[in-house]
Amino acid sequence: MAVLNNFKETLGNIFKKPATIDYPIKPRPVPERSRGHVAIDVPACIFCGLCQKKCPTHAITVVKPEVTWSINRMRCIQCGACVEVCPKKCLELANAQTLPSSKPVIDTFKGAPPEQKPKEITNA
Repeated sequence: MAVLNNFKETLGNIFKKPATIDYPIKPRPVPERSRGHVAIDVPACIFCGLCQKKCPTHAITVVKPEVTWSINRMRCIQCGACVEVCPKKCLELANAQTLPSSKPVIDTFKGAPPEQKPKEITNA
């Protein structure tokens, strides 16, 4: 009886569409309210480091003297804590997935150096 049930199931699957998709060739549609991944608007960032302090997995690294912001994508859990604490609101959870990888992916962004105030020139 079990053989007959298996044959019936196999025969039924021959005429159905595949249950899986060819990812990443055909990307899966991302749901509207998906968290996605952390994205940064580098020109708006002041490199204060609050996102680094708030990150529970220590995935974000901010180096203020070098004006760099980096994120370890394999360590990030998309919790949104960094987005909530950002004073300039330059971080967001983008509605897109990162590409699969077997190696750690660290994205580094370099900002513009802070503007130097012109020194006062006094005639003596």
